[in-house]
Amino acid sequence: MKRQLHETILYPDVSFPYIMYTHTIHRSIPEGRGFNDLHWHEEPQITLVTKGNLVIQVNGIDYELKTGQAIFINKGVLHVTTKLTLDGQYVSFNFPEKLLAFYEDSAMEKKFVLPYTNSSLMSVVITGDVEWESQILEMLWAMKKKFDMKKSWGWEYEVSIKTVQIWFTLISNISLSSEEAPKNLKVQQERLQLMLSFIHQNYSNNITLQEIADVAHLSVSECTRSFKRTIHMTAYDYLIKYRIKKSSDLLISTDYTITEIAHRVGFNHVNHFIQSFKKHHERTPKDFRKYRNELC
Repeated sequence: MKRQLHETILYPDVSFPYIMYTHTIHRSIPEGRGFNDLHWHEEPQITLVTKGNLVIQVNGIDYELKTGQAIFINKGVLHVTTKLTLDGQYVSFNFPEKLLAFYEDSAMEKKFVLPYTNSSLMSVVITGDVEWESQILEMLWAMKKKFDMKKSWGWEYEVSIKTVQIWFTLISNISLSSEEAPKNLKVQQERLQLMLSFIHQNYSNNITLQEIADVAHLSVSECTRSFKRTIHMTAYDYLIKYRIKKSSDLLISTDYTITEIAHRVGFNHVNHFIQSFKKHHERTPKDFRKYRNELC
């Protein structure tokens, strides 16, 4: 099976591949996959809720997190924040697993990293209800503070050391299933990621459900079941939602007319675009652009 496309994280410094995203309903700093944006990537992620409450969906399962709570998400796992209070905020730390291993083929990599990152482990919710979880949350707040401050000499070492401490505390207090995830579940996720990748690459074209299904060698009906099983919507609904997401970006960042934007994101008829946009955002594209300009 062809390897699925994943999100490529653009690190500010390629010599130190580590990034902290700050997300709200309206934007992500730095720019990246943020609120209500389904994605996956090759790196592990730890998300900390810094204000308000949110719901994050990991491989089709919803988790509700409050201010000060966090979640670890393993590499390659589909996830999306679907709900966030109006003034809510969360930060996501992304880093390559090799940072935890110190160097390739190390004892740390073989014993304490790959057995977890290559396992059936999807996520771990960290609420702070037990001592070790409170320790991790305290370290995550310290990490956020470190990223928010002006970078001082040696900060890369401080961040790396803190991340390894968080990781070691986490794996010291969780147990892995002795069995790997059923092969069919892995295949299902790979097929879904192939279809999502096809949509992400071809949303501006007049693609059909049959073409989406063909990418994963599925029937249209099985394609629909696959989408509903994991992301709780049909492939067509996801395609429309993704087009609306892309149109929102263009409304904010360009001066294209509504008609131009509709055609650029794959809508053949501007009225269909306006109706679909209003259904998702509860305002027309014109009103959305005006509202976002006023915010800025």
